Amino acid sequence: MNFQFRPYSKLTFSLTIGLVLFYTSMIILIPILGLFIKTFEFGMSDLMNVFKEQRIQDALILSFGTSLIAAIINMILGFLFAWTLVRYKFPGKKIINSLIDLPFMLPTAVAGISLTSIYSNNGWIGSYFHNFGIQIAYTPIGIIIALVFVGFPFVVRSVQPVLEELPKELEESAYCLGATRFQTFYKIVLPYLIPSCLSGASMAFARGVGEYGSVVFISGNIPGKTEILPLLIITKLEQYEYTQATAIALLMLTLSFSIMLSLNFWQARRSRYLI
Repeated sequence: MNFQFRPYSKLTFSLTIGLVLFYTSMIILIPILGLFIKTFEFGMSDLMNVFKEQRIQDALILSFGTSLIAAIINMILGFLFAWTLVRYKFPGKKIINSLIDLPFMLPTAVAGISLTSIYSNNGWIGSYFHNFGIQIAYTPIGIIIALVFVGFPFVVRSVQPVLEELPKELEESAYCLGATRFQTFYKIVLPYLIPSCLSGASMAFARGVGEYGSVVFISGNIPGKTEILPLLIITKLEQYEYTQATAIALLMLTLSFSIMLSLNFWQARRSRYLI
């Protein structure tokens, strides 16, 4: 019995593309376009004056700075966790593998309350550091810990499947040619995993910039010190300052999209180079 593959018909292709475009427009493009339209209803001078406010500048630096630090930490720790889960067998491996997805399932408010109770000056961990004069909760350190918590699964789940599909023949060939373990890892394995590491880190970064629930409790929301941009947007809306709230939202969207686009472009070029 001969089986002949028949490509999908033009009708199936048109329906699929139409559904994708409709979904993309309704869920992504139209809301973003509405934000741009709403923003440019205000004068450019009003928009530029928004970012001259010191409170907004401090929140901008804090949100993007802590998100970047947390993304770097997640990229390193996420890679180590993915490597351990793929390359080693040990008791409790399946439990740890399941717990990695806990930040995805746990409500962000619950995560924020839990982290605050643990890292406050009276908490299990916070009290220990408090004895040495180090405060974690209500400082940028607490914000970084919260962002590491919510962004950690992105890196692990991005690297893990790529590492599982890594051809072992490449490493075996390197060993046969006289390469050491470090040389094999540095020259063979690491270049293969860098795109997935950066992909997971970029998603963790984007999540961190817009994170609210898990950060708002542990940050303390001190203007000029621990006030994040999402909280500042809500504050501006509650004060009926729609121009400033919309301008901040547009700035977050523009910067996050530019960073993500740059990383994706770099990953695409590097993937072609590796191929």
